[in-house]
Amino acid sequence: MSRFSSLIPLFTLSVGCAAALGCAAVLTSTASAQPSADIPKLASPNYGWQTNVADWQEPPAGMGHGPIKPDPAHPFMSNAEAGRLGLQPTLRIGDTKDPALKAWAAKEMLDSNDEALRGERQVPFAAQARCWPGGVPGQLLYPFEPVYFIQTPKEVWMMWQRDHMVRRVLLTDKHSKNPKPDWFGESIGHYENGEFVVDTIGLSTKLSFIDNFRTPHTDKLHVVERFSISPDQKTLTAVVKVEDPGTFNEPLYMKQQWFKVNAPMGETVCAENNFDFFHQNLFPMPEAARSDF
Repeated sequence: MSRFSSLIPLFTLSVGCAAALGCAAVLTSTASAQPSADIPKLASPNYGWQTNVADWQEPPAGMGHGPIKPDPAHPFMSNAEAGRLGLQPTLRIGDTKDPALKAWAAKEMLDSNDEALRGERQVPFAAQARCWPGGVPGQLLYPFEPVYFIQTPKEVWMMWQRDHMVRRVLLTDKHSKNPKPDWFGESIGHYENGEFVVDTIGLSTKLSFIDNFRTPHTDKLHVVERFSISPDQKTLTAVVKVEDPGTFNEPLYMKQQWFKVNAPMGETVCAENNFDFFHQNLFPMPEAARSDF
């Protein structure tokens, strides 16, 4: 059975809340004692936020080193773009010569690139394709299905329609002393000048990458995300800072954007009929050791 048993209680609670039409609307009205102008209206039972872009975009000018890019010798072309242009799509092959990468990280990426280019693994690992959590900040790259929010006075929940994965952000100003490494780590947040600012540490390194070029990280990864909504309330933007002195020679800055989707949360089960039918040596999907029920 393909499930994350430790997350089942969160799935059950989040889906119940989303289905209760009005849950998020009621909670957001009391999300904080801060002035309402400081709190972006992320949550609603009637809309979510969707991206159709599975790669980081360049950050605002002047912020510093941007995201890891494709290897210049292997330009990336998505299925959608290839279909539009009548060309062949390509694999995501990351630039291992980026000066921001420590030697071990570049070597790990190079090994993954070579495996794909030799055809040993015809489709490199991508969390959303193989039903794994995307980690932080990688989960923000889940495309084609919306993410929904619930805002309460003490927590903000981010809930992805795909597999109903749940990430919780505690509205406090201090991290735990020694957080246990986890898929989404320990996230704390606050509202600041109309932005939702999230600080995350305690991230697991198991099949966890900061992007879809399979850029790795250590357990010292520190991520700061700043979420804001456009004046017309139609676009959600996250500007992300990634620091990991064990992996990068300098911080990375990246951006992701979503458009508003005026629809309640649906149900998508990633693992159903999602097998390696064409013998491409795909990464296995996660499976529980025993039934949850």
